[in-house]
Amino acid sequence: MYNYKANMMERLMDGVNQIALLLFATLTTLPFLYILAASFASPAEVLASRFILFPKTFSLDAYLYIFSTNTIIRSLLVSIYVTALGTTVNLLFTVLLAYPLSRRDLQGRSMFMFLIVFTILFSGGMIPTFLVVKATGLLNTYWALILPIAISPFNLIIVKNFFQNLPAGIEEAAKVDGCTDLGILFRIVLPLSMPVLATFGLFYAVGHWNSYFSAVLYISDANKWPLQVWLRQIIILAQGGIGDSEMFSEEFVPPSQTVKMAIVVISTVPILMVYPFLQKHFAKGVLLGSVKG
Repeated sequence: MYNYKANMMERLMDGVNQIALLLFATLTTLPFLYILAASFASPAEVLASRFILFPKTFSLDAYLYIFSTNTIIRSLLVSIYVTALGTTVNLLFTVLLAYPLSRRDLQGRSMFMFLIVFTILFSGGMIPTFLVVKATGLLNTYWALILPIAISPFNLIIVKNFFQNLPAGIEEAAKVDGCTDLGILFRIVLPLSMPVLATFGLFYAVGHWNSYFSAVLYISDANKWPLQVWLRQIIILAQGGIGDSEMFSEEFVPPSQTVKMAIVVISTVPILMVYPFLQKHFAKGVLLGSVKG
């Protein structure tokens, strides 16, 4: 017999869930809409209004001031370069370590896994890491932003579990055909692992894009600063010098509040554009790698 009461309860719960998700989406979207609108508003309107969704006076002064010099463009290119190179190094090192650890016949496998898990619980700390970076001659180089975090232990374990769950028969058939271990990895395993690689590639990329503290520690040359360091200088320390006021009229005053909002927009949009292309791999990649230990 059809249960009308249960059906009504399901519809009610679906409605409550949809309303809750809609409210949550609105709360997470409004701050970015405010920042976007404030970056195009006049400085007077930003100071006079607590919240703006649609600027009354459309102004590009903040963006014109930001791009009046090549500071932001250079730092944006640095961020893109570090993110692209760092993500490539992360994925390469993670795969090359995760694949042998996924082989149960690897000698010393338990010891290696213990050492990897140990780094999750205990780290060397900021000062020892700085001394290592200095001793290896990486100060004021982009490698200082990449090599100290070349492998994430948590991501490594998930990728290792993913490789471990692949059918063993595929590798055995490849060995019968004379394929080497590296051939199996690059010709068979990696093509089957695109969901997990895309997922953790995005995780690594977002981590590099949002990172600023490593650049503050290891890079003293302002010409090598990524965009996030300039964002910190402007928003937190109220320092910058990113624009050239001499290119504008004498009455022009750099719009500090709108410049902050514009910098946030510029630093958010590039990495935000990557999400739609890789979002479909998130759930599949993470869940497939976390089924078994």
